[in-house]
Order: sequence, then C-alpha cells, then structure tokens
Amino acid sequence: MNENNKYAAHGAGDSAHDHSGQKVKTSALAVAVGLTALFSAVELIGGWWANSLALIADAGHMITDSASLLFALIANWLSRKGADDDHSYGHARIEVLAAFLNGIAMLGVVAWIFKEAIERFANPPPVAGQSVFIIAGIGLCINIAVAWSLSRDRENVNTRAALLHVFGDMLGSVAALLAGALIYFGGDAFAVADPILSVLVCLLVLHATWELFRDSARVLLDGVPEGVRYDDVGVALQSLEGVEEVHDLHVWTMAPGHGAITAHLRLRKDVDWQNTLQTARALMMEKFGIDHVTLQPEYGD
Repeated sequence: MNENNKYAAHGAGDSAHDHSGQKVKTSALAVAVGLTALFSAVELIGGWWANSLALIADAGHMITDSASLLFALIANWLSRKGADDDHSYGHARIEVLAAFLNGIAMLGVVAWIFKEAIERFANPPPVAGQSVFIIAGIGLCINIAVAWSLSRDRENVNTRAALLHVFGDMLGSVAALLAGALIYFGGDAFAVADPILSVLVCLLVLHATWELFRDSARVLLDGVPEGVRYDDVGVALQSLEGVEEVHDLHVWTMAPGHGAITAHLRLRKDVDWQNTLQTARALMMEKFGIDHVTLQPEYGD
C-alpha cells in the first residue's frame, strides 16, 4: 500500500475518533512510578523488621502498584500510534488490556494477604507498633501526593486503573497506621488488629478491582457502550423516514469513550440515501454519543 492509499485508509474520516489512545500526563505517571517503587522497598524492609502483616501487605500492594503504573506509562505511549496497516482500529485497547492485567495482579496480592491474615488470627505475633505507625504515616503522605497528581487526568481508563491502585495503597497505609497505633498504645493485646485491618483493606480493594474488571472487560469483549441499549439503537434507526427494516446491527466499544455502529438498512426505492445517511449519523451522535457509524443501504426483499 503506498503512502497516498494509506492516508486515504487511515486518515481523517466521518468520525472524530482517530483511533489513537488518550494522552495522559506522562510526567505524573513517571513521578508516581518512582515514588511508589522507592517507598515500597522501605515498607517491605520496615514491615519485615516490625513483624507487621499490614505493613508488609501495603508494601506488596505498592510494589504491584509501581509495576502497574510503569505498565500504564508504556501502554499509553504505545496506544498513541493510532491506526496502521496491521491495526485498523488503532492501539488504544493496549491501555485496556494493561488495566485488565493490573486487576489480575491486584487479585494475587489480595489472595496472599487473606492467607497470611487467617494464619495470624489464631496466634497473633508481637508487632513493633511504633515503627509501624511511623512508616505507615510516611507512606500515607506519599500515596496522597501520588493520588492528587493522577486525579487530574481521570478521563483515561489506564490512569483510572493506576489511581485505583493508589487508593488501595492509601487504604493499606491507613490500616497499617491504625494497627500501629492500637498496638503501640494498647500493647500486645491489640496485636490481632494487624491481620483484621489487613482483611478490611482487602475487601475494599476487591470492590475497586471489580469495577476495573467490569469496565475493561466491556471493551475487550466488544460490549455495547456503557449507557447505550442495543435495542434502542435499532428502534432509532428503524424510525428513520423510508427505513423498512434494520438487520445485521452491531454496536460495540472500540476504545474507552468511543463506540461504533454498523447495520444494514432495507429502504424504500424512492428514498434519498444521502439524506437518510446524514440524518442517521446525526441521530446516532445526538441520542447515543456515537459518531463512528457505518450503514449499508439495501433495496427490495
């Protein structure tokens, strides 16, 4: 394919979506990667020394978070390539795939924390509460700073995924902070607070992970865009003047925030197709927010 034909194939068309990924603030992601990676090592060493499951769990969470943020940074860079000869819909789904893998990694961390917490319920080991309190407090401050930086770009699905990880880290830091305070001021009698608060954090993180899986799976499985009902699209097309039947209708999500529609329309022989097509495109955009519309006219039986 020569360059002129390539431009005609992948260049600007009727849709405003150019099949490239949404840009994110790469500087914010880079800073987040550095901060979370550095402090996760501090928490891991501190948690091992203080014998705190809540602190070790938060460190493991932050390590996974740091890796996912780095993955998000790389995925967003790749997704900006737009459409090419091998990927006619662009590379934006790389971000969605990265978000889905982030969710799987989160499930692994949660499963490990649950296992360790159950073992500690029966016989809680002694924990250095003061050390846990100080380290968790510093971690909470770092997580708040990272979350604030990422929250300025919440339209991008992969940044949202990274932000969910950071929120989970914040909860982990709060849990470790509370565990450290209870053990420091209440003594070994409150050592069970360490695994209890770890489990509480797991439950909150599971809820956020489920939302992440739901949103990314919708795109990966070509689901109907959120807020759009498949039957409503068919009814809207059927209501157009001169349209007798709608079939082979497909409505799916190409990339986060960008849906598409294809359909065959059986028309009366006296219908002005160009007028019907323009009316249909305007209707799909106005009613469903979808501007990537491909319709095939058919006449007769």
